[in-house]
Amino acid sequence: MGKYFGTDGFRGEANVNLTVEHAYKVGRYLGWYFSHGKEKARVVIGKDTRRSSYMFEYALVSGLTASGADAYLLHVTTTPSVSYIVRTDGFDCGIMISASHNPYYDNGIKVLDGNGHKMDAKVEALIEQYIDGEIDEIPFATKDKIGCAKDYSVGRNRYIGYLMSIPTRAFKDIRVGLDCANGASSAIAKSVFDALGAKTYVINNQPDGLNINTNCGSTHIDVLQKYVRDHALDIGFAYDGDADRCIAVDEFGRVVDGDLILYVCGKYLKDHGELSNDTIVTTVMSNLGLYKALDKENIHYEKTAVGDKYVNENMVKNGHCLGGEQSGHIIFSKHATTGDGILTSLKVMEAVIESKQTLAQLTEPVTIYPQLMQNVAVRDKKEAQNDPEVQAVIKEVEASLGDEGRVLVRESGTEPVVRVMVEADSDEKCSENVRKIIDKMRERGFVIKR
Repeated sequence: MGKYFGTDGFRGEANVNLTVEHAYKVGRYLGWYFSHGKEKARVVIGKDTRRSSYMFEYALVSGLTASGADAYLLHVTTTPSVSYIVRTDGFDCGIMISASHNPYYDNGIKVLDGNGHKMDAKVEALIEQYIDGEIDEIPFATKDKIGCAKDYSVGRNRYIGYLMSIPTRAFKDIRVGLDCANGASSAIAKSVFDALGAKTYVINNQPDGLNINTNCGSTHIDVLQKYVRDHALDIGFAYDGDADRCIAVDEFGRVVDGDLILYVCGKYLKDHGELSNDTIVTTVMSNLGLYKALDKENIHYEKTAVGDKYVNENMVKNGHCLGGEQSGHIIFSKHATTGDGILTSLKVMEAVIESKQTLAQLTEPVTIYPQLMQNVAVRDKKEAQNDPEVQAVIKEVEASLGDEGRVLVRESGTEPVVRVMVEADSDEKCSENVRKIIDKMRERGFVIKR
């Protein structure tokens, strides 16, 4: 990861560590970079519902047009819609202004290449060098070479139409609950489900710039759980701020996270001969229960580092069609190049309707293991993780758990912490073994108070 760009773009608190000057320079560099060898670069921009998204949109447009690129504005829309429009309408790159599931005062700039994938790290590194003044100042466009900004809301509407074309069956009379997190899906999700015939019940779809992700959406799934139970709905889906992730709720109000969605959709695709290589791509954080259930279905799996970016890279490299994260970033490569929350909910609906089973019945074969993760503030992440005595305790815990549990100790990519995770067949074993590993780190002098 770079100085500013992480696995999911340039993210920070608006006008604190992600400022309008940063956004302007991102626009300046991208406009200049993609204008080489052509009369006008074309860049499409979307944003979520945060108050600061408008500020960053205008700053990016100023930078792009000053460098000679034309900026096409989708306005409030989802991250996957930007990815879709970039690759289908021949744009040089796309930009999404969003901090995903973060609180409203954070924001982010995600840059996508011409194929709708997250931008190559080499280009992000060049942007960082320009921001820090390590690259010579780039020229301003003049006269007729100055770019312009254009309304492109038609692109968002085309994306909505594309979503409507994907399901193979109508959703007639199915009672569906949607939690839009007061985010980007507020303007899209209900219209898609209504058009497909569902009886749609929507909550948290009144964004005011300050309420995105606030006690709602996929990171506060208890709100939708209660709503589904109280209104006797058949199924529910919760999105995050930019709608690139989805967490489902079954008819009993129980959570169906990304791991369970991967199982349901993976089995459905395999049963229909559509699961490429009979393989699903997961991250190292997926639950042991998922793997045991996949083994019983003779479905293979590959594990990547945490981040849908790495999941997508593996899928592209190896020709797999389904992958995702426990958090609800699910990628269906036949239809999209990024996680897409609304698309994920449509594919879950397809599995439910085609199988003539409820979501609870489809997830029943999976026994999710208790999982406990604690973040440990340390003075040096690599030393704490690789210390021989700490490693010895980790191996001891792994041996004691055998096939009925696992241990994952990894560095955070964004914080000065080591994440210690244990899965086991009981909460007590998880707690006991996490504590054992952290105690050894503390004994060795790595743990600091925050």
